[in-house]
Order: sequence, then C-alpha cells, then structure tokens
Amino acid sequence: MKNITDSFLSLGYWPSAGSFGFNTDILATNPINLSVVLGVLIFFGKGVLSDLLDNRKQRILKTIRNSEELREGAIEQLEKARARLRKVEMEADRFRVNGYSEIEREKLNLINSIYTTLEQLENYKNETIHFEQQRVINQVRQRVFQQALQGALGTLNSCLNNELHLRTISANIGMFGAMQEIK
Repeated sequence: MKNITDSFLSLGYWPSAGSFGFNTDILATNPINLSVVLGVLIFFGKGVLSDLLDNRKQRILKTIRNSEELREGAIEQLEKARARLRKVEMEADRFRVNGYSEIEREKLNLINSIYTTLEQLENYKNETIHFEQQRVINQVRQRVFQQALQGALGTLNSCLNNELHLRTISANIGMFGAMQEIK
C-alpha cells in the first residue's frame, strides 16, 4: 500500500499530511474550488443579489402601478372624449336639421320676397306706362289745340275785314254793356 501512496505523492495528486502545497490535478480540484467559490458567493452574495432582485421587483411593481394608473386615466379620458363626441354629434345633427329647415324657410322667404318685388315692379311699370300715356295724350291735346287755335286765328285773320271787325267789337261791347246792366 505504501507503493500506491508513494506513487500518488510522487505524481502530485495528494499532498502529504502536514504540508501545504498546490494541487495541479485539474479534475480533482475544480469541483472543490467551484463548490468553495459558489458557497462563498452564495453566502456573501445572497444579500446583494436579494437586494438587487428586491429593487428590481419594486421597480417592476412601480412601473406596473404607474401603467395601471395611466391606463385608468386614458380610459377615463377616452370615455370623456366619447361623451363629448356623442354630444357634438347630437348638436351637429340638431344644427343639420335646423339648418335644413332654416334653409327651406329662407328659400321660401326669398321666393316670396322676389314675387313681391316682381309684383311691385309690374305695378311700377304699369303706373309708368299709364303716366307716359297721359303725358303723351296731354301733349297731343296741346298740339291739336294749338293747331286748331292757329287755324282759327288764320281763318279769322283771313276772313275778317275792317267792317266785320268793327261790327264784332260793337256787338261785344253791347253784350258787355248788357251784362253790366243785369248786374
């Protein structure tokens, strides 16, 4: 057995008792080293890792709460916007209906106004025509009267001689004297 022990010692697998040295066997030392390193990391890093995870968890929860609040606010604003939209649509429908009836009313008023204006223009036209007819008739009368007067004066001037003229004057004076006596 001593040969086996010496051979292990000579190959560097097992250090001898009471001495300190490096074990160069990678396969034998890695699981031990890994377990020691993992143990130290778990022992000392558990608090740090726990704190990091707690902080991360708190940030995630805070983000979720903020998202929920924003979602609720957005839903509330959406409902308000929908209510305003319904109200505006109702007002638009009311304005549309009132607008159509107002347009029809204005159209009828305009037609009536145009009809009234046309009647007035027709009356003015008829009055103007009547006035012009009366004016032309008066002008024709005046011209006929002037021509008749000129014709009568011409006839009188051509027919009257001095003797006839003196008789007419004395007859007129006689008629004038008789009128004075009657009074």
